[in-house]
Amino acid sequence: MNYLIIVNKSNLIENSYYEDLKLIEAKDVLGNDVEVEEATYNAYCELKEDLRGRGIFVEISSAYRSISQQQEIIDEYTIKYGLEYVKKYVAPIKTSEHHTGLSIDLTLVVDGKKCLENEEAFAHEDIYLKIHRHLSNFGFILRYPKGKENITGYDYEPWHIRYVGKEAARLIYENDLTLEEYVAKYYYTG
Repeated sequence: MNYLIIVNKSNLIENSYYEDLKLIEAKDVLGNDVEVEEATYNAYCELKEDLRGRGIFVEISSAYRSISQQQEIIDEYTIKYGLEYVKKYVAPIKTSEHHTGLSIDLTLVVDGKKCLENEEAFAHEDIYLKIHRHLSNFGFILRYPKGKENITGYDYEPWHIRYVGKEAARLIYENDLTLEEYVAKYYYTG
């Protein structure tokens, strides 16, 4: 399994990726079935327990998405928010990290209330900042950090975490890198 795969607007996911992908079923914040890559889900469960001990409660709002599921989101958001919004905030087909099964969008549960909208998430950014400090202990990174939009190609998303393994996560966190910067610095063979 390639935990350092980069999928973005410049690097489309290839069909061969799915040959090694092992997804397991989980539940999202609303009780719906979702799928997550196995090691990613196990690490998420450990992270969730650790955060619970710190008084922070999280659930999965989004995980693996098939190509058809991504198209449904594009269609829904185009109707709901318009094409310009979709171009800015929604990954085109084959460019979403959610196609990898390695990404999870976290929903906060604050005072028993599920923060389901982006506006609610940003209202509790202080809690996400606390979460970010612990991600690397479980092999996760904040995939779209603030101030790195020109590198990742996506706006800051405090809820979008990505599993890369503990060693890579530690180096990315300690050196304030994006996944793109880490792969270029440590794995470029060009």
